[in-house]
Amino acid sequence: MVSSRTILDVHILQTVPPSNLNRDDTGSPKTAVYGGVRRARVSSQAWKRATRKAFDGLLDPAELGVRTKKVAELLATRITGLGVELEEPEAWQVAADTITAATGAKVEPPKRKTKEGTQDPAPESSYLMFLSSRQLDALAALAAEGLKEPGGLKEFFKGKENRARAREAANTRHSVDIALFGRMVADASDINVDAAAQVAHAISVHAVENESDYYTAVDDQRAEDEPGAGMIGTVDFNSATLYRYAAVDVDRLRGNLGDGLRADEPAAPVQRAVEAFVEAFVTSIPTGKMNTFANQTLPDAVIVKLRSARPISFAGAFEEAVPAGGDGLTGGHVAGACAQLASYVPEVEKAFGAVTEDSWVLRVGERTAALGGLGTEVGLDGLVAAVGAAVAKRLAGSAG
Repeated sequence: MVSSRTILDVHILQTVPPSNLNRDDTGSPKTAVYGGVRRARVSSQAWKRATRKAFDGLLDPAELGVRTKKVAELLATRITGLGVELEEPEAWQVAADTITAATGAKVEPPKRKTKEGTQDPAPESSYLMFLSSRQLDALAALAAEGLKEPGGLKEFFKGKENRARAREAANTRHSVDIALFGRMVADASDINVDAAAQVAHAISVHAVENESDYYTAVDDQRAEDEPGAGMIGTVDFNSATLYRYAAVDVDRLRGNLGDGLRADEPAAPVQRAVEAFVEAFVTSIPTGKMNTFANQTLPDAVIVKLRSARPISFAGAFEEAVPAGGDGLTGGHVAGACAQLASYVPEVEKAFGAVTEDSWVLRVGERTAALGGLGTEVGLDGLVAAVGAAVAKRLAGSAG
């Protein structure tokens, strides 16, 4: 049976030198046991955060959202920006009442104390609230309208119709990051957004042991006859060749963006979102201990495939850990990892009838030569453009 789904799979091999991209509660790099050996691990949350931050340089701010407990302060700024004359505490309360009407969430002054020992008057939501820029604009406009009505805002939101309008304002015109990564609103499950993107925990293709760096810092004002360092400490690290994987359900992405689509070019926002995701996911890197290790690497290889059925991860290629020098030519892991991946992918696709013509490979150097046969070879700009064009073509075909 032929499926009409459009699924985007992104597979990446990336080597990082000594680093601590994502640490656990003890400060050590996260790890996981896979294939009977301990691997380096970077959590999906860490790389999703890095991807979202990379959107800042790729998309217009109007296409993005903000995830924060300080949503009342954020909305208050937009309300007063519409020319509504309110003192700051009043604006905060108006914003808090509007958010509560839209989401059902309590927005109250936090219990923490300021340095002066008094309660911070700025209301906060009890959990992170994820709203798009356009949703915040719509809520601000609704609040400004309500303030003009007899009885003020509280009376305005007592009306069932106005509460419905607030709920609709918070549940339409989703931003690209909300459409991709989803949103949970604990007090209003009907405005939750199911994520279109899945991001796997990155794992090393080989066994890893964490190491510890003992360091000292010198006091610049220390006299010559004063012994010892001004500070001593340790920082844990490892180095690894990581397998990274993400999948995007393009059909769900289109549904999440929904009312933001243009009638004349319905695929354009989806295409732009897909292109931004591919570039951001490929080029981003979590910033954990970045100033300490400066592990500013880019991927050794990227494989992108468009499918018509379910997503497929190729992590199974590395269930058997890649030995150092496994290719017989070099002492590292990249060439061996590429050889294992190049062998595994066609076998899986043939066995399950998952072969696709929409496949692209971005690779660096001779160590990755084994991957050349897995798709059309492109650079980053060519990859982003080709994937975007293929997605737009598929969407146009399904619309027809």
